[in-house]
Amino acid sequence: MSKRDYYEVLGVSKNASADEIKKSYRKVAMQYHPDRNPGDKAAEEKFKEAAEAYEILSDTDKKAQYDRYGHAGVSGNGRGGYGNMNMEDIFSQFGDIFGDDLFGNFFGGGQRGRGGQRSRGIRGSNLRIKLKLTYEEIAKGVTKNIKVKKHVVCNTCSGSGAKDKNSVQTCSTCGGSGQVRRVQNTFLGQMQTVTTCPTCNGEGSTITAKCTVCRGEGRVYGEETVSIDIPAGVQEGMQLNISGKGNAGERGGSTGDLIILIEEEQHKELQREGLNAAYDLYISFTDAVFGTQIEVPTIDGRAKIKIPPGTQSGKIFRLKGKGFPAVNSYEKGDQLIHVNVWTPQHLTAEEKALLEKLNNAQNFKPHPDKNEKGFFDKIKEMFS
Repeated sequence: MSKRDYYEVLGVSKNASADEIKKSYRKVAMQYHPDRNPGDKAAEEKFKEAAEAYEILSDTDKKAQYDRYGHAGVSGNGRGGYGNMNMEDIFSQFGDIFGDDLFGNFFGGGQRGRGGQRSRGIRGSNLRIKLKLTYEEIAKGVTKNIKVKKHVVCNTCSGSGAKDKNSVQTCSTCGGSGQVRRVQNTFLGQMQTVTTCPTCNGEGSTITAKCTVCRGEGRVYGEETVSIDIPAGVQEGMQLNISGKGNAGERGGSTGDLIILIEEEQHKELQREGLNAAYDLYISFTDAVFGTQIEVPTIDGRAKIKIPPGTQSGKIFRLKGKGFPAVNSYEKGDQLIHVNVWTPQHLTAEEKALLEKLNNAQNFKPHPDKNEKGFFDKIKEMFS
């Protein structure tokens, strides 16, 4: 099933401000929140869909890529589509936009997962890597398996950062909520404020004995092989976002994203011009005069083209549909063949004499000739 437009999901225009996008997401998320719609799978899907839309549109870089390339510009594996998003990740990343006090009073707690436990840890940072692609890979799309050096979850403690289960205790300051509420008397009456717990830094628990491998961080530096689906038609400088494949978070925190910067590997014979592929074809003067059939390279092999008699330097031949496809579109570019008549630079005395004889011929003039047949006959006679 194809994804809906993110702006449509949140009910905002493309010119909406960051504040408008935030307010619209808050409204949609409140409407389809699982606590308001217990057991309703359709509402849960819309809740996840809204979270994915907000994740993209609230990030300046991701929003720019989405506006330019559509879903292909922010597609990827990992959490990927909203159907695979983790609910705890959603609450961890976006729960704060509801406002701690309102969110806590209405849903019974701070930024929590569906099981009632506060999401723990610190979210991992994003990673950026460059990926070089050939023209053939760009034209057809490709799946790349690459090794990424990054922070990964510690296998010894499963990301908790604790030596064992007994080493994790509920924070005595906040009682596990991760927040401290204070009530102050003001001239307007009592005001309640909610702040992050200073003892556990908002995690709701403390560690009495740290994991000896990761030293309490819940992650170690390692390597992961990531499978990346590159859509056909990407361009130099385009960025693809793969959710959940960046650095692992600290002590069970959600994983950052992997951002792929596309680079084009220079083709030895072709050049890219938008959706078109261009080739500079050099032919001899005699081939330009008499015409010929010649083989030229294309993105997916070689093709024969016919050079008609009298072809001028600067002529452009077009091979329809032999260029690059557009991302998120059925449009496809062409191959452009730029004809250049090659001028010899080193001539023998005999060759110079022939060319001088040709240059003195009456019909050999750089202007349209009304008697082209006589011109070609003259050329044949000279070179026979």
